[in-house]
Amino acid sequence: MTHKIRPAHIRNRHGIYHFNRRIPSDLQSYYRSDRVCLSLRTTSQSTAYRLAQSIAQQLDDYWAGLRLQRMELPGLHLLISGNEKTNDDSPKLDKAVEAYLLLKGSSDNTTFARTARKSVRYVIEKLGNRPITAYSSADAAKFRDHLFEQGLSLGSVRRIFGTVRSVINLTMREQGIEGKNAFANTYMPERDDKKVRKPIPFSALCQLQQECMAKDDEARWLIALVSDTGMRLAEAAGLHMNDIELFSSAPHLRVSAHPWRRLKTRSSERVIPLVGASLWAAKRRHDRGGAFAFPRYCGEERCNANSASAALNKWMKGVVGEGYVIHGLRHSLRDRLRAVECPADVIDQIGGWTTNGVGHSYGKGHNLEIMHNWMQKLATNASF
Repeated sequence: MTHKIRPAHIRNRHGIYHFNRRIPSDLQSYYRSDRVCLSLRTTSQSTAYRLAQSIAQQLDDYWAGLRLQRMELPGLHLLISGNEKTNDDSPKLDKAVEAYLLLKGSSDNTTFARTARKSVRYVIEKLGNRPITAYSSADAAKFRDHLFEQGLSLGSVRRIFGTVRSVINLTMREQGIEGKNAFANTYMPERDDKKVRKPIPFSALCQLQQECMAKDDEARWLIALVSDTGMRLAEAAGLHMNDIELFSSAPHLRVSAHPWRRLKTRSSERVIPLVGASLWAAKRRHDRGGAFAFPRYCGEERCNANSASAALNKWMKGVVGEGYVIHGLRHSLRDRLRAVECPADVIDQIGGWTTNGVGHSYGKGHNLEIMHNWMQKLATNASF
């Protein structure tokens, strides 16, 4: 039966919808508050109701699990004694990840949520869906070896372990569970299998930008925009037209967090001057109108950067050859700024990289005009 969302579960605060639900009295001892309150990160009522329905159902399932944990296991007297625990009342891993996502406010279908669920699913497929304290260090080592056998790189294995470790750590802290996280200190052998994203050579970059101008469509505007800004693909694909300012002495765009697209780091929020191919792409996109800069890949509910990456990389291979991907444009921008002797802290501010050193966190950084002057040196074709 479909769960009914009462109006009391939805609140609108300053135009943003929030989920608000009272915790049942028999379960309030598990919580520090008597309510579950979180932002739904949307201004759409229909989207808010759909998200709230999903969260409410997950809460119902989780609360049912908590109540079942307090019940005596049916047939307990029939079990054969062994080395494994029979009284482990910690939540199972599949429930733990859902509780983790609820606490993080990311239980909807975001990249963060999909990645967390996928990492946990890998563990369950190999080791089974056990209570989170029932896994051993030997189990974690077995899981590590299994991932390597599947062809995953060291970086990918570390990311999966990092996600699983965070899920278990947060769940144990929130629920006051004593015990050891088996995935906390698993040894990772050094492996020379890191995939290096190569910067795109200058000659290939010029050719790529010219091909984008010749094709002159939404997908090519996106590539061109990235080529002379060095943005991450998700940052560019998730732009709103209000983020782009063309009518100023220094045209620029703002990279900021949106309900449909998170930012990777705090330093990712920044202003980037528009020059060269990127300025051309922004102008072409502005002429078409609309709310989102790249509606093929982004809407009010989500930004599908993975889909954009697959399609754009496939097209780019036909232009610049094998071994180059769109993220290589970000590496290229850093090399090009170095080549014109741009100061390292200006490069970091333009690219949204974290600059080392306490002093770099002081002040507001370089102004737009200074960054624009350095970026002007990158314009690769005077006809843009």
